[in-house]
Amino acid sequence: MRSLALLLCPCVVAVAVHLWLVISRTASFLDLLHSGQECTSCELLVGVLSARHHHGLREAIRNTWLGYLRQHPHFRHRVAVKFIIGTHGCAVPEEDREDLYSCTLLNLTEPVTGQETEILSMPDASVLSASEASVVSLDFKVLHPIVITRLGVFPDGPDQGFRRNVTVRLFQLEQEEAIVTARFSPISFGVSVNGVWYKPVEQFILPKGFEGTLVWESVDSESLITANVSAVQFNSGGGVVRVSPPEDGILPHRSTQGVPGLAGGFTFTVYDTEGLAEMLRGRPGRVKSHAEALLEEDAALQRESLQHGDMVFVDVVDTYRNVPSKLLQFYKWAVRNADFDLLLKTDDDCYIDVDAVLMKIDHKGLRRRNFWWGNFRQSWAVDRTGKWQELEYASPAYPAFACGSGYVASQDLIQWLADDAERLKAYQGEDVSMGIWMAAIGPRKFQDPGWLCEKDCHADMLSSPQHSPAELLLLWRRRSTCGDPCGCPGDDQ
Repeated sequence: MRSLALLLCPCVVAVAVHLWLVISRTASFLDLLHSGQECTSCELLVGVLSARHHHGLREAIRNTWLGYLRQHPHFRHRVAVKFIIGTHGCAVPEEDREDLYSCTLLNLTEPVTGQETEILSMPDASVLSASEASVVSLDFKVLHPIVITRLGVFPDGPDQGFRRNVTVRLFQLEQEEAIVTARFSPISFGVSVNGVWYKPVEQFILPKGFEGTLVWESVDSESLITANVSAVQFNSGGGVVRVSPPEDGILPHRSTQGVPGLAGGFTFTVYDTEGLAEMLRGRPGRVKSHAEALLEEDAALQRESLQHGDMVFVDVVDTYRNVPSKLLQFYKWAVRNADFDLLLKTDDDCYIDVDAVLMKIDHKGLRRRNFWWGNFRQSWAVDRTGKWQELEYASPAYPAFACGSGYVASQDLIQWLADDAERLKAYQGEDVSMGIWMAAIGPRKFQDPGWLCEKDCHADMLSSPQHSPAELLLLWRRRSTCGDPCGCPGDDQ
């Protein structure tokens, strides 16, 4: 253990040093890059959310619908297009992040290896008390693979006895069937370790990213014995497990049983300790290489921006979790630097039929105030786990929100968003965040299924998402050849 701890110290120092280098150099990069050229008066401003490393997708758009706009004798005066890029790349290598959606360092500092670890410790039995709840649950997340070895329940009180019937179950969040179960009773209450009764369970490997919940349920008239979460000390095993005690403003998952609380604990061992040690040994080298790659990426983005003049750099770290903030920053740029009537938001993996969009604007008279045009999802359930996890929006369903492949909002709505950007809360996704923000002012919605929500192809579609650069080029080639992006006569592709 001592040698592993010594190994980790220079690793943490290296991470800190390289993070500082990246931040300082990125600040210089921000000074060099301007937020795109000012947009002269235009009818439609198009903002394309684009990841820093998506050079291929941006080039595909420039060679398809954006190139078409720029060459069109009339449209080029009506439409301006800007790619929205985060100024800062994440300074943490992907292998060293808690997940791929944020920029949080996987903080494994002193992992406990080669032994069984108790998830909690109590100062003494005085922290225990009878609860009115018969079912309580505690959430946790696995940050490096572990094996759960035992489930535990608190004793009846200071005498350490056990007179109740309690079932303890371990669930994967949002799943109905328990992974492992332990049953405690006056005639079978397991082994007492540091003030907690434990029973062994069938051992399963819980992978990195596993989100679980531990549920204690009293199966008789006796109430559960619980502890105040603030009165116990949680042991993360050196960062391999993160317990999620109840917090103000954080909502329970849809599948949460009973009330949030603590009625026992569990023990675990770290899985693949050799792989963990190897991963930690390689961290300083990865951080250094990643910092160098970020500098190269900064230089490439600078060259791309100077060459094309169609990129707006906003002051955020370019990760998925920051996309709502990224969008708000672009709206602030738009109202300060552009003169437009309508704003179309899309993504860099989307096909856009600009002819159809502009024709509808003309024929439907869509130059209005307080106006939002898109394909709206209604009563969309809030996810409490996974990529779209949302634990701060209280309702079980989102307000109506437009699919992210494309929607159009009037200038006055964009002005309101820009003016209130510092007060608007960013939720887990930019499309649902936009729906929540718009619910505050109630714009007139123009529902149009032409803005596709999923990857598909229809001859009359306005947009289609989730395409590769090659697919974008193919869709546009077909449209240019025969007017149908989905296929031309004699086209085998």
